Amino acid sequence: MLRTTAILATVSALAAPLAAAAQDLPTSPYLPLAMASDAANAALQACAAEGHNVSVAIVARDGNTKVLLKADNSGPHTASSATGKAFASAGLGRDTAGLADFIASNPQNDGLRDMDPRLVIQAGGLPIRVGGALVGGIGVGGAPSGATDADCARAGLDAIGAE
Repeated sequence: MLRTTAILATVSALAAPLAAAAQDLPTSPYLPLAMASDAANAALQACAAEGHNVSVAIVARDGNTKVLLKADNSGPHTASSATGKAFASAGLGRDTAGLADFIASNPQNDGLRDMDPRLVIQAGGLPIRVGGALVGGIGVGGAPSGATDADCARAGLDAIGAE
């Protein structure tokens, strides 16, 4: 009986640090697929309502594409443009129009354009923040101007209550 108690006490003592370590694992907010899909659809519809055939991309915080919608008759370049804008916004946590202005006004920052070949630093990409946490990026490509792309992206964020 004493031996059984000693073995159980030893096993419990060894398992306790594992349980504590598991409880201390970090957690982070993320963008659920349903929200990403809703945002992409809203952005696509906003541009369609103005007669623009665009592509909309949503990427997660890690830069992986969660949703890519390509409107009928959108240009062949629009999917990569939208994805690159979303990637830039998620990765750098800023809107792509602001990034373009930042680089243009500070030539020493021009290297940002070449930091990663997936970055597209043109207007139309916005970071997605929920509850203050950066959870991804949205990019729109194919409207006649970057400002229109950004307006459609904003409509996507508004549809899901993102900042």
